[in-house]
Amino acid sequence: MKFLELPKGTHKTLYQTMLRIRKVEEKIVELYPEQEMRCAVHLSIGQEAPAAGVCAALRQEDHIYSTHRCHAHYVAKGGELKFLMAELYGKKTGCCQGKGGSMHLLAPEVGMMGTSAIVGGSIPLAVGSALSFTMRGTDSVAVAFFGDAGVEQGVFHESLNFASLRRLPVLFVCENNLYAAQSHISKRQLRNNIYKYADGYSMPGVSVDGNDVLAVYEAAREAVGRGRGGEGPTLIEC
Repeated sequence: MKFLELPKGTHKTLYQTMLRIRKVEEKIVELYPEQEMRCAVHLSIGQEAPAAGVCAALRQEDHIYSTHRCHAHYVAKGGELKFLMAELYGKKTGCCQGKGGSMHLLAPEVGMMGTSAIVGGSIPLAVGSALSFTMRGTDSVAVAFFGDAGVEQGVFHESLNFASLRRLPVLFVCENNLYAAQSHISKRQLRNNIYKYADGYSMPGVSVDGNDVLAVYEAAREAVGRGRGGEGPTLIEC
C-alpha cells in the first residue's frame, strides 16, 4: 500500500476502525457456540477495509444502507457496540430492540439507516435517500453496500439508471467476495469486472483492491466529492 497524504489522523482512524471490526467479529465467533445468540450471524472478517475506507470519507449525516453482512458497516459508521451486541442477544436494549438480529442493524443517529437481508435490497434504499437529499437541497450523500450477487438483481440496473438520470449523490459499493452462497461468480456471470456496468449508465466505475484500505478511501473520497458537487453517482467495486 502507498502512504498517501491524507488529513491528519486519517491513517490512524482507518487502522483503528478495521481493528475494531475484526475484534468485534472475533468476539462473536468466540461467544456464538454458547447458543445464547438466537440469530444467524454473517461475519465481516476479511472485508473490513471497504467499510472502514468508505465510511471514513463520509459525514455523520450521510446515509448508508447495508446487507445481511452488516456488522462492519455498523461499526465503521459509528454505531454503539453495546447496542450491536445486545441486538445479537435479542435484548430490548439492542439497536432494533432485539427484533432484528444480526442481519437488521440500525443506528440512524450516525447515518446507519438500515440493512436488508434481501439480495440487492440496500440499493434502491440508498437511491431514495439520495433523491431526498437532492429534493431538500442538501449536500449529503448516500451509500449502498451490496455483494456481487446484488448486481444480478433487476433493481441494481434500475437504480443505476435512475441515479444517473437524476444525477443523484449516491455511491454504489460492491463488495465482491466472488461467491453468492456456494456459487462462484464464474458460474453466474460471463465476466468478473462488475465496475464495468457503470459504462452503460454514464457514471464512473472504479475497481479497487478490497484489502487496501487506502485505495478504498481514496476512491470513496473522490466519489463523495463528485456526489456533493452535483456530479452524480459512482460505482465502486472492491
